[in-house]
Amino acid sequence: MTRALTILGIETSCDETAAAVLRYEEGRVTLLADIIRTQLEEHAPYRGVVPEIAARAHAELADLTVAAAMQAAGISYDALDGVAATAGPGLIGGVLVGLMTGKAVAQAAGVPFIPVNHLEGHALSPRLSADCPFPYLLLLVSGGHCQFLEVRGLGDYRRLGSTIDDAVGEAFDKVAKLMGLGFPGGPAVERLAAAGNPKAYDFPRPLLNRPGLEMSFAGLKSAVARVAASAQTEGQKADICASFQAAICDVLAEKSRRALAAFDTGADDKRFVVAGGVAANKAIRAALERAAEENGARLIAPPLRHCTDNAAMIALAGAERLAAGLVGGADGLDAGSRPRWPLDEASALSTPIYGGGHKGAKA
Repeated sequence: MTRALTILGIETSCDETAAAVLRYEEGRVTLLADIIRTQLEEHAPYRGVVPEIAARAHAELADLTVAAAMQAAGISYDALDGVAATAGPGLIGGVLVGLMTGKAVAQAAGVPFIPVNHLEGHALSPRLSADCPFPYLLLLVSGGHCQFLEVRGLGDYRRLGSTIDDAVGEAFDKVAKLMGLGFPGGPAVERLAAAGNPKAYDFPRPLLNRPGLEMSFAGLKSAVARVAASAQTEGQKADICASFQAAICDVLAEKSRRALAAFDTGADDKRFVVAGGVAANKAIRAALERAAEENGARLIAPPLRHCTDNAAMIALAGAERLAAGLVGGADGLDAGSRPRWPLDEASALSTPIYGGGHKGAKA
């Protein structure tokens, strides 16, 4: 499909209710509207996302957010060529809200509905604003995911390595919670770390000396918890955050060096993409930038707004799938919600990192 496509994207997988309108023409992206409504106030008292509260907030905000995006784009629903919405993975209540909202709009407008894997949205997010042709190496780091993937093309992903327990974002959030730093945890830890000494505490770097790209952050989190229990002053807390963040940077940078050394496309321009909410952390970005330079690669990261959950990346994934003719049966209206949805399903089923579970492979 070579004509310009106008796509409405909807994202509700966690605690952001988002809608975006995007125009896609021969790989060029024009973002017409990009609305993100957070639920920080609702979840702050609990220092974490409460699934039931998130689902109710999405139900209240989804149609209003879509209407706001369409108004900001200045177009009517009959100008749409398709509607894309996150179908998983994520908190099932929120995913259901976005999925049903997207299906309703698509059916009313008489256009195809494109169910999108939230992780594919992150994987494609640098293509919103940068020249990032396939293939490229991807480090996906977020609250629920931490993995290296070879992005060969649209819908073609190969898992190279993953965390065997906590994701990086989860570790940040749990450290913030046990230290009483508030919600969201990642930015709170980063802010306090800026005032601390990264060498004050010698926290472990799990699996750093083990070959391969598997990672682990549960032990690091436990080590921080033991030290934080006796922290009395703001200075001590700052040193703990800085030392914790430094350990994360060291692990991600070393694993990235290994991944880049093994990733050979035969092209002069080796691309290393970091995406997901944790990609907004400036210290981590700097560490990955150094690792990329050492291996002759170019680090590409989305703008900070598109690192965290957003609907622009969902709209882009939907547009690329529609342009490539990768739209499911009944125009996607038969698609179901999926709390778990690995990008590399073959690897997840044959060699799952976390194991199975009654709902399928977790990672």
